[in-house]
Amino acid sequence: MILDLFVWFLAGFTILNLGYYLYFSKFSFITKSTCDRTSTTLSDIAPHASETIDAVSVIICAKNEEENLKRLLPLLLEQNHPNFEVVVVNDYSKDNTLEVIESFMEKDSRVKLVDIVPNESFWGNKKYALTLGIKKARNNKLLFTDADCTPASKSWISEMTQQLVDKKTIVLGYSGYEKIKGSFLNALIRFETAIAATQYLSYAVRGNAYMGVGRNLAYTADQFYASSGFMSHMKVLGGDDDLFVNEAANRENVAVSLNPDSFTYSVPKKSWNAWWKQKRRHINTAGHYKWKHKIALGLFFVSQIGFFASAVVAGIFSPFWMIVLGIIVLRYLVTWLVIGYAFKKLQESALVWFYPFYEVILLFSQGALYFNNLVAPPRYWE
Repeated sequence: MILDLFVWFLAGFTILNLGYYLYFSKFSFITKSTCDRTSTTLSDIAPHASETIDAVSVIICAKNEEENLKRLLPLLLEQNHPNFEVVVVNDYSKDNTLEVIESFMEKDSRVKLVDIVPNESFWGNKKYALTLGIKKARNNKLLFTDADCTPASKSWISEMTQQLVDKKTIVLGYSGYEKIKGSFLNALIRFETAIAATQYLSYAVRGNAYMGVGRNLAYTADQFYASSGFMSHMKVLGGDDDLFVNEAANRENVAVSLNPDSFTYSVPKKSWNAWWKQKRRHINTAGHYKWKHKIALGLFFVSQIGFFASAVVAGIFSPFWMIVLGIIVLRYLVTWLVIGYAFKKLQESALVWFYPFYEVILLFSQGALYFNNLVAPPRYWE
């Protein structure tokens, strides 16, 4: 029996696609103890050195964030870490962001301010604002989040920065979105966030990190200056997180934090238009990744498109429908298993049941976003 080309195409794309999910499986089945194996305790470095080695600067870039800062800053100041400061960069806000920051400074000396005035060369550039915040920071350990985020626990600072020792100069964390019951858009946003995290954290645990998320990211000031900061991509909108990690990461200097206490959660977009604008800005930076990462991510997208297209065509035109069905079932058994365990780590297990449905929607959305950005790329950080 000679199988027709439809089945061979389906089999080929399925094998390619499953190769990626097997690559992701190390993250899905890794244990926290395995991930933390390379971390070093303070006593291993220098006895009684917590005042210097353990000191952390939390950096937040805020643009018209007065209400979010009222929620976030009290939670940060309640963190149980023994030695930290909170550097808030007011990026020329038009609301009362500056006044909110100053009121917290009066109450707690750990809150520091960087107040930015308009700069013609760097107008609307978040990287410029963050650079000034980093220069203001007193400590080598830097921890970043956004004003609309909240830490999952009072141990967030400690959990995210404890692996910044020895050769580890970058720590990737997970930042999800708050759940809104009954909202399909919210479920889709959370699913897309968990899928993206599964991918970039999978690459990281294999020593091939290509991005991080600025809502929950730590690195040292030494690493920032050694990489010349954001200079190589200062003119690119976005990328203060993923482009920096893409350039600075190597096989030895990246750690991943899997403890749920190290997670952060953001306020999700509540309209399709707002979410679309956000994703346009995010996807705009992928074209500046290293070539090996652009090729790898591009082939993954091709494997997904190829699988669905060939499955439909083979299902309609191939007489070997049992073989076609078997290939499709095999693909979903493997991917569902890998994603299921990954989502369990990310505290999003409830979304796994609708995985095939969300996957198709995201696939078409990503394609539309890519072509939308080709026609009219975003130009400003909002």
